[in-house]
Amino acid sequence: IVHREHQESQEESEPRGQNNPFYFDSDRWFHTLFRNQYGHLRVLQRFDQRSKQIQNLENYRVVEFKSKPNTLLLPHHADADFLLVVLNGRAILTLVNPDGRDSYILEQGHAQKIPAGTTFFLVNPDDNENLRIVKLAVPVNNPHRFQDFFLSSTEAQQSYLQGFSKNILEASFGSDYKEINRVLFGEEEQQQESQQEGVIVQLKREQIRELMKHAKSTSKKSLSSQNEPFNLRSQKPIYSNKFGRLHEITPEKNPQLRDLDVFLTSVDMKEGGLLMPNYNSKAIVILVVNKGEANIEPVGQREQQQQQQEESWEVQRYRAEVSEDDVFVIPASYPVAITATSNLNFIAFGINAENNQRNFLAGEEDNVMSEIPTEVLDVTFPASGEKVEKLINKQSDSHFTDAQPEQQQREEDRKGRKGPLSSILGTLY
Repeated sequence: IVHREHQESQEESEPRGQNNPFYFDSDRWFHTLFRNQYGHLRVLQRFDQRSKQIQNLENYRVVEFKSKPNTLLLPHHADADFLLVVLNGRAILTLVNPDGRDSYILEQGHAQKIPAGTTFFLVNPDDNENLRIVKLAVPVNNPHRFQDFFLSSTEAQQSYLQGFSKNILEASFGSDYKEINRVLFGEEEQQQESQQEGVIVQLKREQIRELMKHAKSTSKKSLSSQNEPFNLRSQKPIYSNKFGRLHEITPEKNPQLRDLDVFLTSVDMKEGGLLMPNYNSKAIVILVVNKGEANIEPVGQREQQQQQQEESWEVQRYRAEVSEDDVFVIPASYPVAITATSNLNFIAFGINAENNQRNFLAGEEDNVMSEIPTEVLDVTFPASGEKVEKLINKQSDSHFTDAQPEQQQREEDRKGRKGPLSSILGTLY
């Protein structure tokens, strides 16, 4: 591939990257499924409708759930597998099956697969803190489309039980339809009152205390738990220094992720930190910003040029400024660098994760460029192989580094002391 010229991505006219095919601004690209005074459910725009470069994500959707303290998301199931991750707050997750139910107390960083068709409900048991959850949805009936089936009848939807004919309901429950309607659906004069709250409702403290009694603590669950929740931060980060930390669980280490062929990553970065240029060999990464702001710079092929003239290969930087709730997709093999412009936390789902390899292009460790022989470097770059090797090996940091080392050094010299480089990461946990 010949890189004829370096293309920008309308950075001057659109600094947040609104026309970037991989950037999903939370205010623009999320569609609200339900909202009331207690919280909301919303789903991200289809990936394949945003860009032809990520068509293989057509059967994946991102769902966000937020709820206020002492609330319940009513029992329901969906025709999709979910991978649920707690971003903020605490939750009671209850999975209901024909042979019983399992309830778990989930903290920030906990993840759980919810198989398609499993009835479940979520409680925010906290008195003060909001609950925020993100779910990766993989529909099983239709590509890119899934449905929620709620047992209850509210202003937002009917109970799916109401879809059955009267005689089916009477025979199934052994009761007169009027009794069924009164107990399960509400008499007509009661419906307005019973349907005001929708699918997210408020709970009393005594109700929450009773639910808490039957919920298991998951604080010490292992990485490889077969069916129970696991925590992204239950083991040491795979990359860590004073600029950032990266925790990751791969399908090889967890059966729930193996079923979905997904890896799960959590990254914390200090303001001014840089996740050095790297690329995933086969995994497409769906990045969700939890806290903070960042600049993301993936590098790929210019899409329009590719369509118009197959023999022309031009490099394009798909830069975007992202902030809380935003979503960004990094295609497989696209090199990417991430700069934290504030203290930052994000989680990422890696699609097609099995046997994926992350390759860094700079840094002391895991740097694929440093493995290229001098003789090959000699004919690959304008400078001699020795000079290229010297440049490649100059960086002493690995994985994370200072995004502006010269500016930082000038500030330190001017202040006559070290900058705040060591203590901030701990506050992100």
